[in-house]
Amino acid sequence: MRITMIGSGYVGLVSGACFADFGHDVVCVDKDQGKIDLLLQGVMPIFEPGLDELVARNVAAGRLRFTTDLPEGVRDAEAVFIAVGTPSRRGDGHADLSYVYAWL
Repeated sequence: MRITMIGSGYVGLVSGACFADFGHDVVCVDKDQGKIDLLLQGVMPIFEPGLDELVARNVAAGRLRFTTDLPEGVRDAEAVFIAVGTPSRRGDGHADLSYVYAWL
């Protein structure tokens, strides 16, 4: 299956790498060019035990890619996951969905 993960943080990157390890073709999309540049160099922007090896193995196998280009990232996707921050709003505790809406 061709999967796109929007967001390459704790949830998006780890989930995307795991989906790729299951044999799926995964594209992780992020607006942060610096984060994508690090990932393209094999440098993890977060710490998760074993993540660097998991990412390297799946990038080498051609199952995991990274981009800032949303149209390219979703072009052939069969499933798209939005994995961006949803911090609590000040005052009422509801989820702040502004990061989600920014991608739509």
